[in-house]
Amino acid sequence: MTTFNVHVTIENKPGISDPEGETILNDLVLKGTNSTITTIKTAKMLKFTIKEKDKKSAKSKVKEICDELRIYNPMVSTIILDVFET
Repeated sequence: MTTFNVHVTIENKPGISDPEGETILNDLVLKGTNSTITTIKTAKMLKFTIKEKDKKSAKSKVKEICDELRIYNPMVSTIILDVFET
C-alpha cells in the first residue's frame, strides 16, 4: 500500500452565483487596483491522506467518500480530485 494525498476542490458550477468571489472582485474594482482581473471564483478544498494500492484506487475511494457523505451538492457544485503520491 502506498500513501497518497488527495485534494478535493469543491466549486460552483458555471452559472451558479458566487457572492464571495463577486465581493472580492468588487473590492478590487472599487480600490482601482488590478483592473486586469475580470472574474474571481471561490472554492473549498479538502485534503485527504489515504493508503491505497495505486492513484486510481485512491481517487476512486475519495470520490466514493465525498458522494456517500454528501460533502458537496452535485446540483450546484462540481469537484476536482488531484492525487499526489507522498
